[in-house]
Amino acid sequence: MVNIVDTVELDPTILREYDIRGIVGHNFTPNVAMSLARAFGMEVVRAFGDNCTVVVGRDGRLSSTEISKSVIDGLVSTGVNVIDVGLGPTPLIYFGCYELSANAGIVVTGSHNPENYNGMKLVLDNKPFFGKDIQNLGLNLAENSVVETPGTVSEKDISDWYIDRLLYRNKIPSDIKVVWDPGNGSSGQIVSKMVSRMNGNHKVINSEIDGSFPNHHPDPTVRENLEQLAREVVEGNFDLGIAFDGDGDRIGVVDSLGRALWGDQLMILWAREILKNKPGSTIIADVKISQVLVDEVKTAGGELLIWKTGHSFIKKKMAEICSPLGGEMSGHIFFADQYYGFDDALYASIRLLGVLGDSGIPLADFLDSLPETFNTPEVRFECDDREKHSIVEKIKNKYMKNLKGTLIDIDGIRLETDKGWWVLRASNTQPAIVARCEAKSLKGLESIVNQLIKDLDEQGIDVSNSFNSS
Repeated sequence: MVNIVDTVELDPTILREYDIRGIVGHNFTPNVAMSLARAFGMEVVRAFGDNCTVVVGRDGRLSSTEISKSVIDGLVSTGVNVIDVGLGPTPLIYFGCYELSANAGIVVTGSHNPENYNGMKLVLDNKPFFGKDIQNLGLNLAENSVVETPGTVSEKDISDWYIDRLLYRNKIPSDIKVVWDPGNGSSGQIVSKMVSRMNGNHKVINSEIDGSFPNHHPDPTVRENLEQLAREVVEGNFDLGIAFDGDGDRIGVVDSLGRALWGDQLMILWAREILKNKPGSTIIADVKISQVLVDEVKTAGGELLIWKTGHSFIKKKMAEICSPLGGEMSGHIFFADQYYGFDDALYASIRLLGVLGDSGIPLADFLDSLPETFNTPEVRFECDDREKHSIVEKIKNKYMKNLKGTLIDIDGIRLETDKGWWVLRASNTQPAIVARCEAKSLKGLESIVNQLIKDLDEQGIDVSNSFNSS
């Protein structure tokens, strides 16, 4: 008999909107992870009864091996059987949940957070487990789990199986030249094996999995994290470079000139391809995307639905309306067209190379063809987790009193005016407020940025991390 009654003190701020993340050794410890996994295991048993199976995997952070063991201990204590697929990118574990017919999955990962963070991403019945479900895990920590027989643990390497699926019916041109940068994250080994089986000329940098991230932080939405990749592309005369975040579910791209393409720009290419075969489809994107994507999707014969930022929100909405494609500025890209519907940056990269091969248009030429806009990248302003939502709400209320333009409040604030638009929202993964602005002219952008900085400053936010146009 296994009887686990230990309780832990839980910092509620680690229970994010769509996953669990905290600082290792501070508010996210092996004991906390074990307790949360135990609570999740009980949820799985309640949903599916006895003899349930949960797939568990982990990223390459220095703490992930120990935390993964604690997660497995917590699960088996509830009678759940665990298939440990080991070290790999988050989409590998999602893939395992589908193909191993598992009832649920847990990925131990800190994603793109600093190296002293770690966390857990959860799926139940191949659906995102988030929001109130995650909050309820915290409420159920004190519930005792008593089982006569603990669950079993088996290990299974599914990496080759996963690569087979990534490359299934791929249309990668034979003459394409690509530099790949896994950023010393958990996709490094998979990427190296994958490109060895692909057409074209490929170079992989930073493939060694190292949780200290010695070369640069693995967040491809930050321009400086793409500088090494851009140099390799330009100096080696490659066609493009592709980067991944720490757990391989977010993509970043640079063209042959070393210029970054963001998630909303890349989505234009994928949307055009899909809408040729599925005209009238609805494409989903988060509130931070450019108006250019909205217009281009409409031109290609589709509709663009602006939705909440967050991989769980996008996946759920895609399933509800049968959307073939979803994406975020952050580089989370979701293909339900010919794929499972979860965010997989490696699969997105394969589809990108296929689109470029079919079109015959270099990526740099595509970027040059887009309408000119003046915009900022995503800018994150540090803000206490307990205050960030209320600050955004105060700024929203200010504009609602004398509204000039269109205000979308599905996730924070998106205010659209004749000059352009801006977004302000509380991050669901970090203690920060996120902003982005876009305008039709440089003068218009300066006006929007200056007003937004004033609004943030009035709320006591440090605005020294100023915007830069792109």
